[in-house]
Amino acid sequence: VRMEFDEKELRKEIAFAIRNIHGVRLGLFTPDLAFDVVAKKQIEMLKNPSLKLIDLVTEELSKVVQGAVSKMQRYPRLREETERIITTYIREKEQACKDQIMMLIDCELAYMNTNHEDFIGFANAQSVSQNAEKTGRKLGNQVIRKGYMAIHNLGIMKGGSRDYWFVLSSESLSWFKDEEEKDKKYMLPLDQLKLRDIESTFMSRRHMFAVYNPEGRNVFKDFKTLDLSCESEDDVASWKASFLRAGVYPEKTNSEGSSAEGEDGRSEGSSGLGSVDPQLERQVETIRNLVDSYMKIVTKTCRDLVPKIIMYLMINDAKAFINGELLANLYATGDTQNMMEESADEALKREEMLRMYHACKEALKIIGDVSTATIGTSAPPPVKGSSNWMPTPSYSSEPQTSPANPRKVPPPASSYNSARPPPPAPSGRPAPSVPGRPGGSAPPPPGRPGPGGLPPPLIPSRR
Repeated sequence: VRMEFDEKELRKEIAFAIRNIHGVRLGLFTPDLAFDVVAKKQIEMLKNPSLKLIDLVTEELSKVVQGAVSKMQRYPRLREETERIITTYIREKEQACKDQIMMLIDCELAYMNTNHEDFIGFANAQSVSQNAEKTGRKLGNQVIRKGYMAIHNLGIMKGGSRDYWFVLSSESLSWFKDEEEKDKKYMLPLDQLKLRDIESTFMSRRHMFAVYNPEGRNVFKDFKTLDLSCESEDDVASWKASFLRAGVYPEKTNSEGSSAEGEDGRSEGSSGLGSVDPQLERQVETIRNLVDSYMKIVTKTCRDLVPKIIMYLMINDAKAFINGELLANLYATGDTQNMMEESADEALKREEMLRMYHACKEALKIIGDVSTATIGTSAPPPVKGSSNWMPTPSYSSEPQTSPANPRKVPPPASSYNSARPPPPAPSGRPAPSVPGRPGGSAPPPPGRPGPGGLPPPLIPSRR
């Protein structure tokens, strides 16, 4: 929230207030009533920003409350009742806070404390305006205004009229190539300079005015005047008001002096500066300095007290209400049973979770039964101390065949044995002994004839 005022309108308002207080006679002293009138109007403008600040705080508190009660979606009626109670309380405190802020502004309007230690005072304000009129300077080299203007008397060979970025301070007028303020073209001191209006040329429709030296000295290089222009008349009037704050006053003409007291106030409308009367301009500048000094005090007080009032009457009070009185207000409704009813979505969600829980429990029970019913035995250990525990290899086993190419069934063993001639009789030479074995010879392998002339072994057949 920011409050801005127009320098042109403020100076015009000060000039009107001084004229209304003086009436038809010319005043020799600066009227203090003009300061009261203008300062009170400026203080009155603080009400809207303060109320706007309270509205922003209330809106932010409402968002915080909505975000907090959104966690109570399981109980919709309880959530609605809680939000209603807190919002109603915040609205009540909002109105109380607005009343307190309005009372603070009314207190500032009730009494203008010109004895404040930070107030500049009439004597200091008048001396500052007189020094500004004599030297064109104020306390400190403060920046008054920035903006684009065009210079028209640079010459055709140098580019003619061109827009520059101007920076007007209380001591000088500088212009740059653009608003970055890196390439400074020139800096013009404001000592003993004046303003005057000039007519626009037929080649340009811009509103123009000139800065010149009454003693006829060169202002800018070899030029007697510095011709400036803006796109609109309001911009010209605003720049002239800014030059007035810097101590650069317009020239005085007799024709405008006679018409300044007219009813229509054409001089004010044409120049936008109130009047070109030097005495009136000094009084306007004095009142302007007084209003500026006093408004700094008032705005400083409001910046300090308004946040404190909002914090005390709204935020801290609402927090204490939620911690201490919200539960009592919920019980005071007398409908606690209905408020604790769950929403349909939450009931469905709970049933789904219960169904999933029982399904998982049943699955775990089935897995446990399968594990306990299955019994596994380990393989027996190998037999030690016996040399014939391994099975005899079969030399007549045939490889398996695929189902597509079945082999023929061999003939029965009886016919095969009858067709085969008997093996020759073994010779009488004993079998060689195996070295390293006790007993001289190994026992015959199973299925083979021994030395006693046993019958030959049968050839195994597939059954």
